[in-house]
Amino acid sequence: MDKNCFVSWSGGKDSCLALFRAMSQGYKPKMLFTMFSIENDVSSAHRLNEDIIKAQVNELELESTIGRAKFEDYEAVFVRNLESFKSQDIQYGIFGDIDLDEHRKWEETVCEKAQMTAVLPLWQEDRKKLVKEFIDLGFKARIVVVNKTMMSPEFLGRDLSHELLEEIEKTGADVCGENGEYHTVVYDGPLFKTPLNLNFSKEVKDIEGKWAKIEVLI
Repeated sequence: MDKNCFVSWSGGKDSCLALFRAMSQGYKPKMLFTMFSIENDVSSAHRLNEDIIKAQVNELELESTIGRAKFEDYEAVFVRNLESFKSQDIQYGIFGDIDLDEHRKWEETVCEKAQMTAVLPLWQEDRKKLVKEFIDLGFKARIVVVNKTMMSPEFLGRDLSHELLEEIEKTGADVCGENGEYHTVVYDGPLFKTPLNLNFSKEVKDIEGKWAKIEVLI
């Protein structure tokens, strides 16, 4: 039986590792799906512009879909896109969540509404081991957003490495960022044809007093 799937694609490390794992388990990715905010026209959470997502998709040699929604319409827009995928013989949705039950329940719910099955390849595995696996596989990712209540903006612009994980852990933050401490952009690795040539701003921008980010351009 075909295991055609879409991947909920943030542009960061967890969705990338979930894609890698899903492919190794026989799933066939047909679509990378990214949600954008209508208000500010960047991707949800990771705050990447569309050019970055398109560049990743090109290097991964896959198709992509961008869903745009206001906060209150997010789920409805998400489900409409899943229904479209279902009509294209896509049966499964791949998600990169690790152990947050609320997230898993939401993903299962939206997939059920579109008569699809949610698959979480990283589910309930050790957070630190997962990010170490990501690094050891040869993926490259840089921190582009931090939650200032959990991590210092000094971590912005730094590539994930075993040494950096130790620094993050010493601050008391989760090394995987699963609680929303930080978000990354992936720019190279075993699934990429060639590395993305990204430009990272040195200017740190404040977002609503809680978040800090650096701009990523291509």
